[in-house]
Amino acid sequence: MASEQRMGRTQILQVTETVFGLEYSVHDCPKRYKDDMVAMFPGITTTGMLIIPTCQNSEVDLVRVGEEVEIEKDRLLERFCDWAKAVCEKLDKKGFWSDYLDPCSGLPVRTREGQVVYSEVDALSTLLGFATANAGCCKVVLHPKWGSSIYPATMFTKAPLEELQMAIQEVASEQ
Repeated sequence: MASEQRMGRTQILQVTETVFGLEYSVHDCPKRYKDDMVAMFPGITTTGMLIIPTCQNSEVDLVRVGEEVEIEKDRLLERFCDWAKAVCEKLDKKGFWSDYLDPCSGLPVRTREGQVVYSEVDALSTLLGFATANAGCCKVVLHPKWGSSIYPATMFTKAPLEELQMAIQEVASEQ
């Protein structure tokens, strides 16, 4: 698939939806993220690293607080982790490095050595041009269709785009 230049960033796969109800896109690692990636994933070079931001449409506005919001966050967290773990396992079997973030902490799930926190909000703003807003003391990302009813989470891999797409398709076919 041909690369597309977006505001100085290379997006190599347009936003796509999975059977899991996640939207995802694929991006070459921007130069401005390379130092953070090396610190977050010690021993992994950034050459060929792909960033896969995902978004899920939540049933409630996640800027709000309360039990209903916490239940929805847990549901979306579980859905993302199930999907990302399955995709990473497929890539592992083919010999490709991959990892995903715990959206609650911003830290990698599989690479425990790194201590750099990744900002999902900044990434969606940088990679996809999503708007942001202040909600009290926090900055939140606004999806173009869903507003703040969005649950962002990110996966990373060094697999070629075609291998990543095959892994995602394999996981989808198992559902």
